[in-house]
Amino acid sequence: MSFTIQNALISVDSGYETADVQVVDNSISAIALNLEPAGTVIDGKNKLLLPGFVNAHTHSSEMWQRGIIPPLPLELWIAELYDFTPLDPEQVYLSALGTAVETLLSGGTSVVDHLVLIPGQELETIAAAVRAYQEIGIRAFIGPLIQDESLTAGMPSGDSGIEHAAYIRSTKATLELMETAIKQFHNPEKGVNMLLAPTGIQLCSDALFEGCIELSDRYNLCRHAHLLETSAQKQLAHEKYGCSAVEHLQRIGYLSPRTSLAHCVWLDDSDIAIMAKTGATVVHNPLSNLRLGSGIAPILKYRQAGVNVSFGCDGAASNDSQDLLEAIKIGSSLHNITDLDYRQWITPRQSVEMASMGGAKGLNLADEMGSLTVGKKADFVLYDLTSLSLLPRTDPIGLLILGRPTNAVDSVWVNGKQIVAEGKVKTIDVGALRRELFDRSEWTSKRQSQTVSEIEAHYRKVMNLQGYS
Repeated sequence: MSFTIQNALISVDSGYETADVQVVDNSISAIALNLEPAGTVIDGKNKLLLPGFVNAHTHSSEMWQRGIIPPLPLELWIAELYDFTPLDPEQVYLSALGTAVETLLSGGTSVVDHLVLIPGQELETIAAAVRAYQEIGIRAFIGPLIQDESLTAGMPSGDSGIEHAAYIRSTKATLELMETAIKQFHNPEKGVNMLLAPTGIQLCSDALFEGCIELSDRYNLCRHAHLLETSAQKQLAHEKYGCSAVEHLQRIGYLSPRTSLAHCVWLDDSDIAIMAKTGATVVHNPLSNLRLGSGIAPILKYRQAGVNVSFGCDGAASNDSQDLLEAIKIGSSLHNITDLDYRQWITPRQSVEMASMGGAKGLNLADEMGSLTVGKKADFVLYDLTSLSLLPRTDPIGLLILGRPTNAVDSVWVNGKQIVAEGKVKTIDVGALRRELFDRSEWTSKRQSQTVSEIEAHYRKVMNLQGYS
């Protein structure tokens, strides 16, 4: 497959240049002005060409609960989420399609899906997401969300000495399941990559983490997890390990340049130094951190320390969207209030680099994607600079990142295949998807979570909230 994008605006160190970009065999073969056309010719005039962004952390199946979970901290929010998690692989398929569509139409060409598994239908769950991502054509990184401890183990015990029920699946069975999934679904040539992705220290034993390390090393796969999303998790880590979660994960060997960690809100300076030393990536999910009251991750400190940072939307029940441009905007501007030194604030161009190259580094693919470079995969996006939300003409990247662009994505290519043209997804029937999502859901405003009712008193006690009415 060959094509040439002519007269597109591309970013260079000195500003912008107009150039032609040629793609041969799914990779960028040349970038220059007035190239001899090869294959299909695409008009890039008045359009900005950028590398595709990575939605570096989400949970696709949460789409079924967006807009309905009330304002709650993570530990209570997740209890309600689990009480109403979809138990139908067809719902997983549809929500994965929806996640991919929203990611593509907001500049993303890759998605990291920390996929919630249906008990007893784990492989069917993964197969449903794989089917969706391959049909639409987005580059997918699927990390089945695994744990081996029950939900109540995710909260500090304080002095209550709570006994936790056994989890539904043993550690050994979970690791065997992951190896089966890797053998069955890992297929980078067809756009599907498997990750090892324990949910986090709050619900996982060392044996599970160590098993994931062994599998990821044996199959040369990346690792993923949540890390210190809330202050409760920081307290829990000290209860479990007598040290910080970051220090403990370093001791057992989980941190590496092939490891990406979502949230990282409650890290201290020594933790940040460990992250920089090990080469692990922080995935910044600003909207869910605000939605759940988790806090503001010290992203400027991470960047100053040399830690790689990328952006994620997080799941669509804690955000509640998959608008990657919105996450990038909030995730960049939010930190202007955490550091008075404006010279450290994140510029729009730095945001683009974090969303593209930062995401690629976190997936150990910086040599293959993440920038407009000859030899890299043709994963890129054309933005329509005549869109009303990108006018009047000033700085194109500034307009894209600092503004609120709507209908700005004109075209998207993944691995050289055009997935979006003239703002429309070409590979699936989005109208049919909308009808399915509508017909399989119903309007509602209130529901009662039994699990939240059972654990809320303990949560308020260990978090010193008893005195609040």
